[in-house]
Amino acid sequence: MAMMSKTRDLLEGLVREGSFKWVLSRRTSFDEEFEEMGRSPSGRRKWISELSPMANVIVGRCSRILDVSMDELQNNFDKEASDSIKHPSNYARNFLEYCCFRALALSSQVTGHLGDKSFRRLTFDMMLAWEVPSSSQPILKVDMESTVGVEAFSRIAPAIPTIADVITCFNLFDVLSTSSGGRLSFAVYEKYLVELERVIKKMKTQSQSSLLSSLRSGRGEKILEVDGTLTTQPVLEHVGISAWPGRLTLTDHALYFEALRVMTYDKAKVYELADDLKQVIKPELTGPWGSRLFDKAVMYKSISLSEPVFMEFPELTGHSRRDYWLAIMLEVLYAHRFIRKFHITGVEKEETLLKAVLGILRLQAIREVVPSMPSRFDDLLMFNLCDKLPGGDVILETLAETISSRSLDRENRSSVGTGMHSMSALAVLSNLGLTSQIASDEKLLVGEIVVGEMSPLEKAVSDSRNNYKRVELAQATIEGVKVDGLDTNLAVMKELLYPVTELGKMLMSLAMWDEPLKSLVFCCAFSYIVIRGWLGYALVMVLLFMAIFMLLTRFSNQGRPINELKVVAPPPMNTMEQLLAVQNAISQVEEIVQDGNIILLKLRALLLAVPSQATDRAILALVFMALGIALLPTRLILLLMFLELFTRNSPPRRPSTERWTRRMREWWFSIPAAPVVLESEKEDKKKR
Repeated sequence: MAMMSKTRDLLEGLVREGSFKWVLSRRTSFDEEFEEMGRSPSGRRKWISELSPMANVIVGRCSRILDVSMDELQNNFDKEASDSIKHPSNYARNFLEYCCFRALALSSQVTGHLGDKSFRRLTFDMMLAWEVPSSSQPILKVDMESTVGVEAFSRIAPAIPTIADVITCFNLFDVLSTSSGGRLSFAVYEKYLVELERVIKKMKTQSQSSLLSSLRSGRGEKILEVDGTLTTQPVLEHVGISAWPGRLTLTDHALYFEALRVMTYDKAKVYELADDLKQVIKPELTGPWGSRLFDKAVMYKSISLSEPVFMEFPELTGHSRRDYWLAIMLEVLYAHRFIRKFHITGVEKEETLLKAVLGILRLQAIREVVPSMPSRFDDLLMFNLCDKLPGGDVILETLAETISSRSLDRENRSSVGTGMHSMSALAVLSNLGLTSQIASDEKLLVGEIVVGEMSPLEKAVSDSRNNYKRVELAQATIEGVKVDGLDTNLAVMKELLYPVTELGKMLMSLAMWDEPLKSLVFCCAFSYIVIRGWLGYALVMVLLFMAIFMLLTRFSNQGRPINELKVVAPPPMNTMEQLLAVQNAISQVEEIVQDGNIILLKLRALLLAVPSQATDRAILALVFMALGIALLPTRLILLLMFLELFTRNSPPRRPSTERWTRRMREWWFSIPAAPVVLESEKEDKKKR
């Protein structure tokens, strides 16, 4: 109590003397509340000694929203929180989160809350207070240019599912803070929320319109995006060799294309995303009359279609328009696959779809706020991101478990109102002005943020992000070592394969008996290993030797960079020389393919018994080989194979080996190749 009284006296003195001017350079949202606390540090405006001034202001705002005194808020928290959450080291921050979650759950029930400037300021100030929640931390300077970091954003923003979600909030923060050095300013944050409210209203208007009403009324589909209505930005549907402009509409269940006629649109073609039709959606090249010239299209293929359909999104430069449509189409498709895989039904299914919908709406808002953002749209969409993240499958499994566990929370309603959890995505559905297929009494769900601790979903996302950072670092090294030119790449490959080629040369020298004594010792040693059945142990020793070598090298080189590979660069080649080198390489590859085809055709002739004499010998050899494998032990077969291959060039066997090699070559040359007939493509293909 003495400490609290001292803090109050200090606050009163600062306000009376105007000393807050060094804290607040300009009037901010904290000014009046600081002054009011100093004038009246009692009742609802009491001062909680464990909290910093900013945290006290935020808790005071939460108490007014909840119509509960700060004393009562603190008492409720002390009753509901576990001992670990109430530990003095984290008490201030956890109590602040508790108050924020409860206040946000109530204030977000107001229709159009994103359009309320006080709500936008409240959520941002919560992030500012989250960074300095404790009275033991130094007082920070707060002004209109104050910014927040990613940790505060990732704790407060996902508590409002409209604004962010746990899986993509870090990427969302990175995009929003690109222009402010990795810290988020209120100006950018407010612009994002204003734009988010606009796209939500746009979706509401489109979904309530008569657009495709006859086709989508049964499932209550929400219209997420429409394109192709402007003549300057058409959408072209390619089927076969035909192409036709039209209007493309994406809902949370399907894709609709309406071909454009003179003044009206044809009846919409439906390309299903919700049903299991083995759909494939990927980027593709298109062009006039079936040519492959422009990388601006999306291919849709399913078992319900006789041939793939291509949606082209023409633009003068780049293909960001196509990439955007590809990402949002895949998001809806992946969301339905997730629902089917984990057998999600009822209210949980509706919330899952709403997660995908909100992700697409956030992406639309971001595109307006940050027009220069890179075309990595999938980083801001939950199911797209999980598809490419290392451990993304674990994130989805954890999400499914979280969603499934909420059915228990709906049965035990008393555990939901405690304020220890953030609100759920479905809880904001009616506040967006959208109707629901589920009865209102079934919609009691909890969110994915828990006061004072990481939820299982947050842990899975954190682990995946850490792994992804390591993958990105590894990929960055790959970009740094790429070299240009066929001759330069061959020189690098030759240097990398130097140990392997040297080992091959040594084994070849032993097999050729260039040094008979070494070859004899190797032959006897390896034969003894085979006879004793130690071949498996020898392989184990080789693998262990490699592991020990790598371990010792790791400890000896700890903290030091990898030694650079030094390659002698070949003399530079001009364009003509490079073209000739490529032509020679292609010619060599062609010769290799021809030789391979000849071998396969000769084997085909043998199998079909075309040359009688060669076939008789092949049949006899196969019979002897089969009898040997059936009658002789495996160890003896391996020994005979090794001795045959290794000793064929030894001094005693060299003359007979040369004679047998010549006979085998003559036998192989005597086998004719099976005939080949090349037919031209049939002309009776369907023309479109």
